Amino acid sequence: MNKQWILSDTHFGHSNIIKYCNRPFSNADEMDKVMIQNWKDTVKEGDIIWHLGDVAMCGMKDKDKLSTLIHSLPGYKKLILGNHDHSDINRWREIGFDEVYPYPVIINKFFILSHDIVFLNENVPLHNIHGHLHDKNIDSKCYTNVSVELTDYRPIDLDVLMKIIIEENN
Repeated sequence: MNKQWILSDTHFGHSNIIKYCNRPFSNADEMDKVMIQNWKDTVKEGDIIWHLGDVAMCGMKDKDKLSTLIHSLPGYKKLILGNHDHSDINRWREIGFDEVYPYPVIINKFFILSHDIVFLNENVPLHNIHGHLHDKNIDSKCYTNVSVELTDYRPIDLDVLMKIIIEENN
């Protein structure tokens, strides 16, 4: 059975994200190499991986360079566009994502996958798995942040995460 993985806010090629979010890297090349290797060590070719946006910035905006990077990463890649992923869906497909969504997606009737948070309250029977906040969390059982700063700069097992969330919310 193929696994599902999830992560957000890789910001490939973005030097300033290192200081903004206190990432433990000396430069963007080192950061990119670690995240690429973590992806390759985690995701297998038949697996599905959800990227919740803000794929790349700065030097990685070069379409050919970014396309080479994304195509080198294993897995069936699904992207929910983030606030820094400015361009049309077809460009992201050409770059190497198999599916691209401009809006949040609901999976398993309970989980909203999004880049930015979707406003919920504890009376709504949904849970938002998101990125965008980087190293910050919302103090509510309605939200789980999967930005790379909180996942050790690697994809995490989405099925395990959903199971934990369901157990915690029962």
